[in-house]
Formats: sequence, C-alpha cells, structure tokens
Amino acid sequence: MYSSPIRNLITAFSKLPSVGPRTAERYVFYILKTGKKDATELALALENLVKTVKSCEICWDFTDQSPCAICGDKKRDQSTICVVEDPQDKESIEKTGQYTGVYHILRGLVESDDVESSRYLKIQELLIRAKLDTTKEIILALNPDLSGETTMMLLTKQLKATNPKLKITRLARGLPMGSDLEYADEITLGSALKNRTNP
Repeated sequence: MYSSPIRNLITAFSKLPSVGPRTAERYVFYILKTGKKDATELALALENLVKTVKSCEICWDFTDQSPCAICGDKKRDQSTICVVEDPQDKESIEKTGQYTGVYHILRGLVESDDVESSRYLKIQELLIRAKLDTTKEIILALNPDLSGETTMMLLTKQLKATNPKLKITRLARGLPMGSDLEYADEITLGSALKNRTNP
C-alpha cells in the first residue's frame, strides 16, 4: 500500500475529467521520478492559479482581472453577447477572428433529465445583462446536442420574457449534431457564427 501523501495525490488527480485511478497513479509517479524541481513548479503554478484567477464580474470568464480584457475593451461591440458553455468555447470562437462582440459564460448546460441543474448556471446574470438598453442581440453558441438544445430552449423562453425586443440568434447548422465547439475547426465555426439563425 502506498504512503498517505501518494494516496492523497492519486485521489486528487482522480477527480480530474477523464482521469481514472491508474492514470492518476502514473501522474504521481512521473512527478516523483522527475524530481523536486518539476513538483515544485507544478505546486507553484497551482498556488498561483488559486491566488490570482477570479471570475469576471460581467461575463463570468476566469481571469486575473475584473472586468476581463474582452469586457473591458471599448472596441468590442458591447451590444452583442455570445453565450457559451465554458471558457474553452469562448477561446474557440475568438480564434476564428469573426466575432467582435462580448461573451457570457454559463459554466455548464441544463441537463435534459434535470432542469433543476439550471440553478447552478449563470442564467440570472445573463437575464440582468439582457435587460440593459445597450444589449441588442444574444447569440446562443452552445453545443448542438441534447443538453445544448435544452439549454437554448430554456434561455430563449426566459430571454424573450425578460426583453421582448431582444434579437436572439443561434449558430448556423454548419456544426454537426453531437459535436463539441472546443474541437470544431476554425473555418466551420467561423461560418456557423457568420450564418447564425433565429432559434
């Protein structure tokens, strides 16, 4: 049986997405074999992450300043808000170079079999932004799978009730059903963003 510090780190790594106990064990022993320098760098990087990264008070992206660089950029179109599931999707859209508006990070999706899961998302914060006179369009840029579609239906209903004049669009159907924005190529994603449609 491994010593307590080793077991604790294996347990910690096992909590990461797609990391099972065997993979976590390999990570721990890789760190131990590479020496204290790599382990110290990893520990410092994690400590720095916890100390400096916070939520943007406007879009809920993870950042080291609030508002974040995009929300604070006066050259961005503040009247258009692109709603995405997580920061990785925002980065994918930014890489296309086709979008000049701002974002709202939901931090998850509504599970189709558990509508109550919506209470953990940043939906109320989006509705507050939708009420502002400066907001003209909301783009729902969520994955075209069951959870994404469920979330878009719920958001469309709530946004229309909050601000009937608001233009609500979604990415064009250039993205195949069941795909992840994070893995879509930049040309497909750029085209889908450019040719967005009403929900």
